[in-house]
Amino acid sequence: MPDAVELRLVIPPELGPEAEILAELRQRVQAVEETCAAERQRTGRRVYGRRAVRQQSWRDQPSSVEPRRTLRPRVAARSVWVRIEALQRNRAFLADYAMAREAWLHGAGVMFPLGTYWLRRFANVRIAEA
Repeated sequence: MPDAVELRLVIPPELGPEAEILAELRQRVQAVEETCAAERQRTGRRVYGRRAVRQQSWRDQPSSVEPRRTLRPRVAARSVWVRIEALQRNRAFLADYAMAREAWLHGAGVMFPLGTYWLRRFANVRIAEA
């Protein structure tokens, strides 16, 4: 491997004159910086300086907790109506399964809804036909 490598970044000629591109880029960066500064001014937040950043431990982690794993997708469909129908079928299955399980736990001989695979295989329960 070489000791040093030089990477030269250039603006492709297809984008237009280099001076105009750089001027527009500077203008857009300045607009974003001004927006962020206004937001910090409004909320009272501060930007860490060099010293504060260097004083942080590399092992630190945020003290706030981000909400996670709140979305549990069971159905994916492009059509809204197909998705609604599938969700309704899932809801009906869960309701039927809950009733059958409750009765089964109390000793009744019940039929579980179609789709109950684990109990059919390992607990020898009866499954409704399609």
